[in-house]
Amino acid sequence: MSHINWNVNPEILNIFGISIRYYGLLFAAGLLLCLYILKGLFVNESISSQKYEKLSLYLMIGALVGARLGHTLFYQAQYYLSNPLEIFLPIEKTIEGGYRFSGFQGLASHGGAIGLIIAYIICSIKTKLPMVRTMDLIAIAAPLGAFFIRLGNLMNSEIIGLPANVPWAFVFLRNDTSPRHPTQLYEAIAYLATFLVLFFIYKTKNSKVKDGFYFGLAMTMIFTARFYIEFFKERHVAFEENLSLSMGQMLSIPFILLGIGFIFYRPVLGRIKRLLNYSCIPL
Repeated sequence: MSHINWNVNPEILNIFGISIRYYGLLFAAGLLLCLYILKGLFVNESISSQKYEKLSLYLMIGALVGARLGHTLFYQAQYYLSNPLEIFLPIEKTIEGGYRFSGFQGLASHGGAIGLIIAYIICSIKTKLPMVRTMDLIAIAAPLGAFFIRLGNLMNSEIIGLPANVPWAFVFLRNDTSPRHPTQLYEAIAYLATFLVLFFIYKTKNSKVKDGFYFGLAMTMIFTARFYIEFFKERHVAFEENLSLSMGQMLSIPFILLGIGFIFYRPVLGRIKRLLNYSCIPL
């Protein structure tokens, strides 16, 4: 059976020791495209451009900081707590005890999602954005960014799948010669499908959809897909080998439950508002 041999050099060019990689370009392209779509949604919802500009800055910082902290704390906490400079500086310690430029290697989607939510809540309090409705708009655009990130993982030949004997199996020659599930593509397709479904509903059924639905559907679709695709992945780090579920699966469960709650339990939001007394943030 023929398979797809994959041996792409993740580095596009190197200038004076500074590496320009496909992953970084795809990450940036996905983030900018999400913000462009979000701006169009804000215009359609008659939300001021000043609030969009503030929100976009908060979201960029929240996504990057959250994704980086998520990776360092969820997957390699012991190493990074011993080498804290490497968390937010693009360097790594050498065998000789010095440091070299390495770029940022390691971002976690669960951490990015948490960072987005926290950044959004902070910005909403400061700007008095309509909390749940704006969260819906972010949820429509965000899966497209996740699509680009997984394409970046494919270019890096990372987050590879388990050995497989299917016609579409990839041989990641930078790792070994075993045909494997291209789990990066599985996730990329799932996230692109999520974006298309949400955008289609917004364009055709928006008047019939209650606030919170898009956020709930996005969380449910994205992290349900992530949960099941994890069964086809190699474990990321050694400690996961002794777990019945991977770290990615365990982290996905709360997001799935949160999504289902937003889809089916809209009345709970009113109770949360009264409980927390967020009178300055219209739901």
